[in-house]
Amino acid sequence: MRIALRPVVALMLFLMTCFAAQASPVRLKDLVEFDGVRSNDLVGYGLVVGLNGTGDGIRNSPFTEEIMANILERLGVNVAGEQFRPRNVAAVFVTASLPPFARAGSPIDVTVSAIGDATSLLGGTLVMTPLNAADGEIYAVAQGTIIAGGMSAEAEAATVTQGVPTAGVIPAGATVEREVDFDFSTLSSLRLALRSPDFTTAGRIETAINNEFGRGVAVMLDAGTVQLDIDGTRMSSPAHALGRIENILVEPELRARVVVDQRSGTIVVGEDVRISRVAVSQGNLTLRVEDAPEVFQPNPFARGETVVVPRSEASIEQAPGTGLAEVRGGTSLSELVSGLNALGVAPLDMIDILKSIKAAGALHAEFIVR
Repeated sequence: MRIALRPVVALMLFLMTCFAAQASPVRLKDLVEFDGVRSNDLVGYGLVVGLNGTGDGIRNSPFTEEIMANILERLGVNVAGEQFRPRNVAAVFVTASLPPFARAGSPIDVTVSAIGDATSLLGGTLVMTPLNAADGEIYAVAQGTIIAGGMSAEAEAATVTQGVPTAGVIPAGATVEREVDFDFSTLSSLRLALRSPDFTTAGRIETAINNEFGRGVAVMLDAGTVQLDIDGTRMSSPAHALGRIENILVEPELRARVVVDQRSGTIVVGEDVRISRVAVSQGNLTLRVEDAPEVFQPNPFARGETVVVPRSEASIEQAPGTGLAEVRGGTSLSELVSGLNALGVAPLDMIDILKSIKAAGALHAEFIVR
């Protein structure tokens, strides 16, 4: 039992060293988002053609017929009153992210997802599709050959599917046609938004920037925001100022946190997690019921009936006791892992023990269950 647990313990100890390494100074650009420097989501509705009989069924997806008729009419083909029954086209949603400072003519990646009953987009080609932002304006146009993320094979009595063949990507499949109206060079102040809000980290960012440019350039507003006076940096432009600021090293403050995933049995414990004095006992209880009925038949030429006599056996077994283990107050991660290993528990049992310790008020950390 303990031999099987060694990889789990080794993984948890490795994660502990990762947490410790993460506490070392990191670049400011990896800790914050710059206000105004953000991407914008785009979405469009289009048609994929050239599929090998894996497209939408027109009866089940009437919107595919409608968009196909609109495209043909724009190309000068009159299809009014015609009935379409192709299986090589599919209606799709096209999504993309417009990066900050994207200029007209820049290529961006797009994701294509089927919305009808198409079984695969493999080998299909997306017809020219405009991509709209939240304001309703068209910012990009997508077109190209789809790279699907899966495959499927079908026979008369069996079907095999691997991955998700009804979704794919087109690298550099869209071209930016409209730029976001944002003049970055006119900014006189800027806010830095922390990805993980924390008062200590925000204070360290304020101190680091002021040490670089002088007092008053950076002011901490709250746990997640630091106000930056760009004019106070005395740089030639906001771009030059941020280019220098984003490489300043800051040591982030890590919150004590335990994250568990019940589906996979994954446990991640931060280095700063502490356990108060508590006793833990763990064991397994097994209930076993077996049925072995016996059949009795009358002798040859004798009168009688065949009788089935039930034979059942029930038993309860309990694993050898692991005893009651005591965890001392102020226990660190390594001591906690060693204690759980001494109890001989499996990863899923570790999750239950950690939840019980948290419920008892002895686990001093944020407990996240996914």
